[in-house]
Formats: sequence, structure tokens, C-alpha cells
Amino acid sequence: MQTAVIIGVGPLQGLGAVLSRAAAQQGLHVVVAGRSADKLEAVVAAIESDGGAATAVACDTTDEQQVVSLLEAAEAIGPVDLAIYNAGNNMPSMFLDTSVEHFEKCYRVGLLGGFMFSREALRKMVPRGSGCLLFTGASASMRGKPGFAAFTAAKGGLRNLAQSLAREFNPQGVHVGHVVIDGGIYGEKIESNFPEWYEKLGSEGLIGLEGIAEAFIYLYRQPRNAWSHELDLRTHVENF
Repeated sequence: MQTAVIIGVGPLQGLGAVLSRAAAQQGLHVVVAGRSADKLEAVVAAIESDGGAATAVACDTTDEQQVVSLLEAAEAIGPVDLAIYNAGNNMPSMFLDTSVEHFEKCYRVGLLGGFMFSREALRKMVPRGSGCLLFTGASASMRGKPGFAAFTAAKGGLRNLAQSLAREFNPQGVHVGHVVIDGGIYGEKIESNFPEWYEKLGSEGLIGLEGIAEAFIYLYRQPRNAWSHELDLRTHVENF
């Protein structure tokens, strides 16, 4: 069985978990990775209850050895055919109040982790001449706004990294893609952290988890002679 490795998996009603369940529905053994073992085990249980196969691996995406071990563990289960870098939450801060520690945290999670994860995934995929590597982007991948300089620097860098990898590794048979999530997501994190905003915008004003997952699987399933590199997703009421 081929494997999918998805890092940045949190609550069941979060993007990482929904991506994991969607990958399992494609017949892949999903290695779900993130910082919280309890949340990972809940995702594995949900996948298995649907008849899929999954393994939980606790992993800090900013720790090189943990990232190397994650991809090795996945490859030991089966050839890594899909790898998704989904780590990195929105981290606002007013620029003059931004500490070096905050900026570095944004960089390490948003960009450095993406570099290490993609390097290890590509080391598995390139010798086979196949596989799909995808990155979760954000509005900040495309433009900088006040109060988001550190986060924008990381997400913009991740987008440029994805472009470089696509141009280098598409000719070697590996599909590299980037998905811009342009807006808030209708999931547990916004519901818990911004309940009034969640209630005000609702399912019409926040991007649906299932729709995002469909976009990722669409990229994964594209034939080699018709690859897309980037998709941007937003609700029908979002200004852009």
C-alpha cells in the first residue's frame, strides 16, 4: 500500500484531519503527524472507523531529526506517494511589537519546517520518478497586510519554495503544488478562538473543510500531462 504523510494534523474538525481522511479514501495508508498525540490518535480512529488505514506519529516539524524519522517511518509502511505540509497557524503581531522570538517562530514553523519536510519527501519520491508534494498556503502567501509581517514573510517564502521545487522536480516526475486558502476556515480552530466571528460569518463566509480537501485530492489525482501548480480557494463573498 502506498502512503500519504500529512503534517500539521490537529483536531478532528480541522484541515489536517480532513485532509488525512480524504487521503485515506484514496486507498492510501495515512501517516498523520502533529504535536498532540491525543489528537492524532483521534484522527487515526476516525479513519479506521471508515475502513481506512492510518498511523499516528508525533512530530515537531521544526526538528530536523524528527522530520527525517517521520518520512522514514512512512516509507517503511509503503512508498510515499502523497506528502502535504499543512503546518503553520495564523500568527498576527503589530510590527513594532514583534519580538525576534515571534518572528523566528513564524519562520521556523511556516518555512524552515516546509523545507525540511519537502526535502525528505522528495528524497523518497525522486528515485521512483513519481509522487505528489503539496503545501497549504494562505492569504499571506500572496500579499502582506498590517499586523502580519512575520507570518507573511514565512508564508510568502513557502510559496516561493514551492515554485522552485515545482520547476526543479516536475521534470523528474514529482508533482509539486500549492493551495492558497484565502480566508478563514469553517472549522474548530476559528470556532474555539473567535466564536463571534465564526457565528457571524457562518458556512457562507468561511471556507469549507471538505471543499479544501477536494482541491488537494484534485491536485493529487491530476494526470501527468495536465498538472496544475497552484489553486486559490475562497468563499463566494470574499473580496480579492
